[in-house]
Amino acid sequence: MFSKRLLAASLEPLMLSLLADGPKYGYQIIQRARHLSNDQIHWSNSKLYPLLHSLENEGLVEAFWQPSESGPDRKYYRLTSKGHEALAATKKEWRSMYALFAELWGPEIAFG
Repeated sequence: MFSKRLLAASLEPLMLSLLADGPKYGYQIIQRARHLSNDQIHWSNSKLYPLLHSLENEGLVEAFWQPSESGPDRKYYRLTSKGHEALAATKKEWRSMYALFAELWGPEIAFG
């Protein structure tokens, strides 16, 4: 399981990355994060939506409603152009950090 500090530092880049390939609604985001993290990330609605609303207030994400075939309309979230720019910048930062750790710990850090 990821430490709370590591997860907290990763929340924004993780959310931007999850939305980079297209709009998603809350449950899709939660399931995708859980799947990609090998079940290490367990977001609840009380964790997810404040993050999405914060990113929305920053202009990085926008929300929109879309009809659902199986129930009520769903609120989807997608990156704005500012969100795509922020993701590109954060990727550069995280790659630099990875390079630093690879230098300190050796390149095998990617494999355990």
